[in-house]
Amino acid sequence: MWLTPKRSRMDADESRVFRPEWTQRYLVVEAPEGNGCLCLVCRSLLGATAERDIRRHYEAEHRCYDRYAAGDERAALVERLRQGDWPEDAPPTAEERAARAGFGLARLLALTGRGSGEGDFVHQCLEVMLREVLPEHLSVLEGIDVSPEAAAHRVRSIDRNLRAQLLERARAFRAYSLALDDQAFVAYENYLLVFIRGVDDALEVQEELLTIVNLTQHFSVGALMAAIQAAVRGAGLSLQRMVGLSTTHTLRMIGENSGLVSYMREKAVSPNCWNVIHYSGFFHLELLSSYDVDVNQIVNTISEWVVLIKTRGLRRPEFQALLRDSESQHGERVNGRCLNNWLRKGKTLKLIFSLRKEIEAFLVSVGAITVHFTDKQWLCDFGFLVDIMDHLGELSEELRVSKVFAAAAFDHICTFEVKLSLLHRHMEEKNLTHFAAFREIVDELKQRLKDDQKIFDPDRYQVVICRLQKEFERHFKDLRFIRKDLELFSNPFNFKPEYAPISVRTELRKLQSNTNLWNEYRVKDLGQFYAGLSADSYPVIKGVACKVASLFDSSEISEKAFSYLTRNQHTLSQPLTDEHLQALFRIATTEMEPGWDDLVRERNEP
Repeated sequence: MWLTPKRSRMDADESRVFRPEWTQRYLVVEAPEGNGCLCLVCRSLLGATAERDIRRHYEAEHRCYDRYAAGDERAALVERLRQGDWPEDAPPTAEERAARAGFGLARLLALTGRGSGEGDFVHQCLEVMLREVLPEHLSVLEGIDVSPEAAAHRVRSIDRNLRAQLLERARAFRAYSLALDDQAFVAYENYLLVFIRGVDDALEVQEELLTIVNLTQHFSVGALMAAIQAAVRGAGLSLQRMVGLSTTHTLRMIGENSGLVSYMREKAVSPNCWNVIHYSGFFHLELLSSYDVDVNQIVNTISEWVVLIKTRGLRRPEFQALLRDSESQHGERVNGRCLNNWLRKGKTLKLIFSLRKEIEAFLVSVGAITVHFTDKQWLCDFGFLVDIMDHLGELSEELRVSKVFAAAAFDHICTFEVKLSLLHRHMEEKNLTHFAAFREIVDELKQRLKDDQKIFDPDRYQVVICRLQKEFERHFKDLRFIRKDLELFSNPFNFKPEYAPISVRTELRKLQSNTNLWNEYRVKDLGQFYAGLSADSYPVIKGVACKVASLFDSSEISEKAFSYLTRNQHTLSQPLTDEHLQALFRIATTEMEPGWDDLVRERNEP
């Protein structure tokens, strides 16, 4: 999963040991020279002996051998391969091809937010095309069941397959964190999305949806806690191995005495682990922070404008970009909640700000209220909100970089807090260098107001910036508590041992004196470096690395779910069981590929 240069060979004392169980699991044996391993199927020499590399080779090239699943059957397969007798891959039957096509179609419908009933329309399109282009192949469509019931069943089967893969990988998690997103986006129902980020000994990160919880059925914090515990136990994990907890900052999550975070911290207490690190700022950063800086209900007013444009200004060319963006985010019909959330994105507000004159002319033409465009205070607030949300948007983009660690993400947070202090000082001095939209509004007002009257009150906006600073301090308080661990993880060779915890000082001095490891550290990324670090020689440092790596570093996976839901809200607002809704969420957010052969083989199971 690391998007960095290939891993170079490590010294003999730091190499990973071949495990005998890999022979049956991945059909490999230790290379005759003892350097890497040899694939029994394609006879390729795999230079790496990290399990993740061997597993990737097997899944990419030889996944078809999964059908030899039973213990004796698998052992017999290994023996045949050792002797050079390769089993022939039987060509799939017409029935199997039809089943595979049905699963692929169901997954595509789920990914695009289409209803299960649209499979019939796809079938008709294919029938028309094949009849004209490849009439001899028209019969292949007869074996594909495209009924809504069959599509729904296939979606649930794909969900079970993906979940089984997650549970298999979760067994190797050395540490994990949970992310709880309880924003209400789907119709009138409210769901809690529970994501898990786990790290194994090879420092390979797995970030997936664990479960969803219907909050209308689990209204109390106790019931919610029980549902999450059941999902964690179902994955073969214990709360004592949980390192971090990322949440939204709703009252249900962070209530001082009755919030879910307090309950989970009590359950996760263990003398051999950290106290659970909680932070609540990564999820929908722009959305949540915008409530702290929307000083004059700007978004509510703009929502009314957009609704009016969508109903009475569709044909106006100046609004086409706005409408296309709106429809791509929340569909053709307007849902007030999703529209409001969409508007709280900095990029969207910036677009509407650039169209403010066109919007004013449109409102005049339809006889709507335009008093806001003559209100000096409202216009200044609008410009200020656009600028602050633009800065928050830049931070969100930095935090969305994939496959980094919480240490790097926290650096971005600290940099932004310094930026807020600069913005506060500049506002006190009436220096609008970093407030482009606000400065544009002020310049316009100066030209319109001939007399030398006061344009804006800087104290009004300093208060807002202070409020935002306090919110950031509160959201990431626990990350500051483990700041030394984050620094140790991100820069172990420059970290002074006397500032490190006593338990790690000996190992840290040993690490810093190892020239070979220093060379490894310079040419690899952190994940690769810590993956190759000997757990026998550096058990404490590697343990710290696993814990830090398991902390959620961004809201990337939650953003996938958020985008999927807002794009397909009207399809998802139809009556759906929780099981089916969870299947759609998992398919939309996973990085894993369904096991198509397993699905085809198990297709007749209930």
